[in-house]
Amino acid sequence: MSDDYARGRRDGLRLALALLGAEEAKWAALLGESRSWRTNATRQVRHKALQVAQKRVQTALNRLTPKDQTEIDSELASALDELGL
Repeated sequence: MSDDYARGRRDGLRLALALLGAEEAKWAALLGESRSWRTNATRQVRHKALQVAQKRVQTALNRLTPKDQTEIDSELASALDELGL
């Protein structure tokens, strides 16, 4: 796998992680806001699904990060800090 291709895959995963973080924040703000228990339950399920998806994308990103790289990329570190991971 070429270095440019691997970098592109990592960039795509970083973008996916940022998008999932934004969606998760949106649903976190809506938890428990509705008077309907069914709506609240649906929101909790969506929120949890987004959290699981974030973790899976993070795992995939960790697998694609070069093993000889001792420090994580500064861009990646800032994105992870922004998402709270």
